[in-house]
Amino acid sequence: MNTSRTPAQVLLESRQRDSQQKRARVLATVDDMKTKGETITFLGVARAAGVSNWLVYSHGMREHIEEARKGQTREDARKKRAGSRASTASLATDLQLARAELAAVRDERDRLKEAVQRHLGQQLHQTGAKDLTARINELQAADKDLEKRLAASEADRRGLQDALQEAQDDLIAAREALRNMIRDQNRPD
Repeated sequence: MNTSRTPAQVLLESRQRDSQQKRARVLATVDDMKTKGETITFLGVARAAGVSNWLVYSHGMREHIEEARKGQTREDARKKRAGSRASTASLATDLQLARAELAAVRDERDRLKEAVQRHLGQQLHQTGAKDLTARINELQAADKDLEKRLAASEADRRGLQDALQEAQDDLIAAREALRNMIRDQNRPD
């Protein structure tokens, strides 16, 4: 037996589904942050889950996030007692080593850059003007082709933008009609 639902019931069910999905995203984000060892904050969870700040403070969500934060605090205290955190001197030594390694990498980069420039210079001297002209013509043809494709993509984008605007206008009209229908149904006879 197929029972017909009113637009208000459909809207209510849609909002409930959306709410459940957002709450599930918040819970999954908290679990993911715990797994990755990231610091859990209400704002951080809201941003990572792509939900409003209000939702993470709502009943059910707040308690779950607070429990996760307490768990992190206990874990941090255990690590500190166990000595698994790096000392300031250790971090300073690591920073010095990283800086030295970065300087060596920069020197190597500069040497390789110079070698590539010398090699390219030699290739340019070996390549004749005729080859260069042919290459320039190829690049210009490719450029024209890309310009045509860009123009076509731009036209497609404009068409899609117009279709989106039309769909948004239809949605606004449908919402207005729904409001009128609900107002008419709720109006005393």
